[in-house]
Amino acid sequence: MATLIIVLWMVSITMLMLSDFSFLNPLLYVFVLIQMHLYTGLFITAHDAMHGTVAPNKPKLNLFFGQTCTLLYALFPFKALYAKHHEHHDFVHSAKDPDYHEGKFIVWYYHFIKQYLSWRQVVLMAIIYNVLKIYLPEKNLLMFWVLPSLLSTLQLFYFGTYLPHKGEHQNIYQSNTQSKNHVWAFFSCYFFGYHYEHHQSPGTPWWKLWQVKEQNSSTNNG
Repeated sequence: MATLIIVLWMVSITMLMLSDFSFLNPLLYVFVLIQMHLYTGLFITAHDAMHGTVAPNKPKLNLFFGQTCTLLYALFPFKALYAKHHEHHDFVHSAKDPDYHEGKFIVWYYHFIKQYLSWRQVVLMAIIYNVLKIYLPEKNLLMFWVLPSLLSTLQLFYFGTYLPHKGEHQNIYQSNTQSKNHVWAFFSCYFFGYHYEHHQSPGTPWWKLWQVKEQNSSTNNG
């Protein structure tokens, strides 16, 4: 599954970078959303690697996939993300939780980005951008590299952090969950709207979270 996400992202971004498009073509914006979703898939795959589920019992391969996805996403150092993400699980919805912040959406989003983005990354990404624009049309870089990656951060934050953790929750995981709708759950954020289920079973990869949702729904209905 991790290989599929990486290959789809690579094929998509290569084809889009070489395309000649018009801003009047409505398909352009569909392709931007597809690329955004694939960027989110890269990060979700890296997240699964943080829980050891990409290549179970093969830690070096698991680390390889995690680091590859975080580098492709935005040059994130995998080990630093690993440490912060496990702090989130250990101290969820507390002052020690790097993903949690008491405040409105924009303030929380700013706090969230600040936790993970470093000036080194920004500088390196700027250098890469300026090198690539020598060889590729700048409008393609902006529409299919810069914009989808930025939109992906909003997708990840809104569906994977803000909605699940805002407010107070009467459960040990301090997490909300989307209503059962597997199609919407996949397209919104690779089933991470089923966030209670993720905290309940962090060893379940993203593509099996719907099964945990089904089990919980059957138990509750029973």
